[in-house]
Amino acid sequence: MIDVQRVDYIRVPVTDMAEANHFYGEVLGLERNPNSPSEDWVEYETGNVTLAVMTPHTHDYEFTPLPHGTLAFRVPDVAEAKAQLEAAGVQVGDMWDSGVCQGAGLRDPAGNPILLHHRYAPYGPR
Repeated sequence: MIDVQRVDYIRVPVTDMAEANHFYGEVLGLERNPNSPSEDWVEYETGNVTLAVMTPHTHDYEFTPLPHGTLAFRVPDVAEAKAQLEAAGVQVGDMWDSGVCQGAGLRDPAGNPILLHHRYAPYGPR
């Protein structure tokens, strides 16, 4: 068995770094890692995992948006996060409630799906 300690990063492919930096850094307010290796690979910290926002064409592969469900951002209040993003000009889908959690979907400027998510029901026994 190997000793997996954590997920270091999730690679987020984008088509325009200026748009991506505005979205992830300014609109979402994620902290840009000052040790990001280059302007075509910028890392944003979310608290528990790094998002490596990068342009695929400069890393030898074609752009394809992430599959649905890859990025789910935990927020304290989905309705409030949705309202703030919409005020910033981001289109956010309708909220839903599963009886365990709430969510609403959006897309970054490159078309990557993102889920705003808040679990309000406690986890059951394991």
